[in-house]
Amino acid sequence: MRTATRQLTRWFSMALAALALSWLTGCASMRLIDSDVVSVAAAPPGVSLQGAKYRFERLPSQVHNPEAGLAEQQAQAAMTAVGLVRDDAAASLSVMVGFSGTQYLADPWGRPLGTGWTPYGNIAIGSGFGSNFGSHIGLGVGMRFPPPTHYRREVSVVMRDLKSGQVVYETRASHAGPWSDSVPIFATLFQAALANFPNPPAGPRRVNIELPR
Repeated sequence: MRTATRQLTRWFSMALAALALSWLTGCASMRLIDSDVVSVAAAPPGVSLQGAKYRFERLPSQVHNPEAGLAEQQAQAAMTAVGLVRDDAAASLSVMVGFSGTQYLADPWGRPLGTGWTPYGNIAIGSGFGSNFGSHIGLGVGMRFPPPTHYRREVSVVMRDLKSGQVVYETRASHAGPWSDSVPIFATLFQAALANFPNPPAGPRRVNIELPR
């Protein structure tokens, strides 16, 4: 019985090591940033968004925020990629950029920990083998670990026609995951938010973009 238990323990340890090595090898070079995106196009007849010229505008709370400048640079790169042109003097659109981020402790599936959780989560893995002769071998392996920190980030882009003051395009993208490097994640979110511009599909959608590690 003890020999069988030791063999099972050894097999389980080897399986965990192989799984970890496979995961690390597969994720060594790229990571997938899956963004939840909602976009609404509302340009009236006669207003073309394709190749339009724009300028940035800021909320009063963003005027002296250095992060707002970085967000605008990232948004500008994404808008240039879809054919929009920044031209402060001859702009037909004003563009307002939004961005926010929070962090939280997550369970093993990336969900925020709810009430009743302790600082440590539990994983229990059990396996059993039985036969018609009534023999049974059970193995239980318990692991305790500190909950990982996850980050939720969101960006938004609102485009307004300068002549009419009407919002002609609005889009937002959000992502939650374990990556702590905010700058490339925010840049990727702006790319996701501008996907399918200027004719986005209706309703929420998932946009996947690969990002180097």
